[in-house]
Amino acid sequence: MESLATLTIEKIQIGLRKREFSAEGLVRSALAAIDGRNDELGAVLAPLTLQALGQARAIDDQRAAGEAVGPLAGVPVAVKDNILVSEAPATAGSKILEHYVAPYDATVIERLKDAGAVMVAKTNMDEFAMGSSTENSAFGPTRNPRDLERVPGGSSGGSAAAVAAGMCVAALGSDTGGSIRQPAGFCGVVGFKPTYGSVSRHGLIAMASSLDVIGPFGKTVADARAVYEVIRGKDEFDATSHDNRMSNVECRMSKLEGVKVGVPKEYFIEGLDPEVEKTIRHEIERLRTLGAEIVDVSLAHTEYAVATYYLVMPAEVSANLARFDGIRYGLSRHGRGLLQTDVESRASGFGPEPRRRIMLGTYVLSAGYYDAYYRKAMQVRTLFSKDFEQAFKHVDVIVSPTSPSLPFKFGEKTADPLQMYLEDVFTVPANLAGIPAISMPCPRGSEQLPIGLQLMGPFGADDALLDIAEIYQASCKS
Repeated sequence: MESLATLTIEKIQIGLRKREFSAEGLVRSALAAIDGRNDELGAVLAPLTLQALGQARAIDDQRAAGEAVGPLAGVPVAVKDNILVSEAPATAGSKILEHYVAPYDATVIERLKDAGAVMVAKTNMDEFAMGSSTENSAFGPTRNPRDLERVPGGSSGGSAAAVAAGMCVAALGSDTGGSIRQPAGFCGVVGFKPTYGSVSRHGLIAMASSLDVIGPFGKTVADARAVYEVIRGKDEFDATSHDNRMSNVECRMSKLEGVKVGVPKEYFIEGLDPEVEKTIRHEIERLRTLGAEIVDVSLAHTEYAVATYYLVMPAEVSANLARFDGIRYGLSRHGRGLLQTDVESRASGFGPEPRRRIMLGTYVLSAGYYDAYYRKAMQVRTLFSKDFEQAFKHVDVIVSPTSPSLPFKFGEKTADPLQMYLEDVFTVPANLAGIPAISMPCPRGSEQLPIGLQLMGPFGADDALLDIAEIYQASCKS
């Protein structure tokens, strides 16, 4: 059987149909890869060995009996540890949830299981999804499979690393300000952040509810799309969810002639790594040779993106994390009375980054500063949506770097939180506006560090965005 590092979902479907391998064989290969590489990578927090083998055998039994199986039958999938898988750990990378076991499946997990996918592992992450390097996990960092001295990005670094290392064929992450796209860019895989609300958040441990989106990782756009097709759609348990099959095209695109690609001048600025800029501009020319029309656009409020995000997001964090009080579930440190129990449990359970963001969020929501900071940030947030709406009157997609830097070394940015926050400068605008965005690896030699190309589309136009992304990626292989 071909290595999981090169197997795609399409190849799995063909191989199972031809009986070249079994679902159990696929899952055992994934578990063996986890066992063989996880000590050096730290990508996986908990292999789901018994569950996974049980699911795989059930799929093989269905096939042997001539029963129909789902479109993802036998596909090994890793799951970020803030997404609930029934009877599996769900730590969100935090000591406060170290011994928590999920009592039910998230909606996305239910849909994946119904489609035949096999959950093989829970992956490492920055604590409560707060970080851009997966250095903030309470259970140790994740290393980049392309260079063990460098970070894999974050906060979904474990999921990106697991796909890149061949521990799974696809993975789930969550994206609040770039937490799928940035690690995808750093690890040389595909990461897709769908339109806000197009994927149910039921069963996701919330960070910032108006920004959080669950999305897929894969080695190819086609793999990410196959997972997205299964998990997307309205859910009665998430009032913000919706069906968003609103593509402007009647059928799948096959070429880029007539497609207008916007290049925002605000994304090519001082501070952008020269190698990143050179590579992205080369890929923009590739899009031109494929028939796309390249159009300069302006996203005028980009300079306020990080400041706006780091006011809106901590405000929601401070509210969402208030539930972890040491009484109902999670780590408990008993003190004298309820208040002291709450204080001691949270002080012991939360790491430095969640504490920092809780304090910042509480501050901006306080009576004396609500109007000056939070309300103002929410007003500016609407300007991002207007910027994109205006730009998308003239172009079909917008192209940019995924990250302003190459994958950086461990410890390089942890001493200065502001430097780490600036890693999100090109990704947070899509979250603030709720639009879909995808990161794909630029063609580079195996000895070179990965660089991600980001494409962003209009709200709800996920299908058209994925069409364009698939055409671009196919050109990189030709």
